[in-house]
Amino acid sequence: MAYTYDFPKADLTTDAVVFGLDLDAGRLQVLLVERGVDPFRGAWALPGGFIRQDEDLEACVRRELHEETGVEVAWLEQLYTFGAVARDPRGRVVTVAYWGIVRPDQVRLRAATDAAAAAFHDAEALPPLAFDHADIVASALQRLRGKLRWQPVGLWLLDEVFTLVELERVYAILLGQPMDRGNFRKKIRPQVEAGVLVPTGQQRKPPAGRPAALYRFDEAAWQRREAEGAAFEV
Repeated sequence: MAYTYDFPKADLTTDAVVFGLDLDAGRLQVLLVERGVDPFRGAWALPGGFIRQDEDLEACVRRELHEETGVEVAWLEQLYTFGAVARDPRGRVVTVAYWGIVRPDQVRLRAATDAAAAAFHDAEALPPLAFDHADIVASALQRLRGKLRWQPVGLWLLDEVFTLVELERVYAILLGQPMDRGNFRKKIRPQVEAGVLVPTGQQRKPPAGRPAALYRFDEAAWQRREAEGAAFEV
């Protein structure tokens, strides 16, 4: 049965804020595409686009992200719905934003479809962005830094084994500020005692200084602690 509506329908899009953690440069980055079509042709924007009638929201954002950048993100979380009336010059367009995080050295960028280019940009020095994408990035950055206070986000970006110094460095980059080493170790200690961070019995020799103990992340142990109401506080 066909239906008619008294009001015109808004269009729906999804956008992806993909943060990149550059460990070598010590920078937090954001994945952007250069728009190859109007509106905002030549401007930088978040990967995204219009939803198809036969796909759900997450399928849409993953498809658009892969089509425009070649990137597939293991974990994406819905951020917020942005629906300011004049946010898109093409008409009434509402977007549902998602965010995730990757290591840029572990992905291969490939711009395609309506993206002329794809690149990671320094999160603290982004170029002017199309639409309301600057607001979306700001909201995602706030969510990321809030989540760091109770979820092991930093551990998702490390290799299978790591030192506590490397873990501290990840959090310093993500938070955009240096960490107090003594306070950081104090907050991490309960995770070691609970078996979330497990000593491997091995060490890594840095270019300078003494060898450092290597740890691994026990996902199952963390899930048990999380079910008990524990937070991964740093």
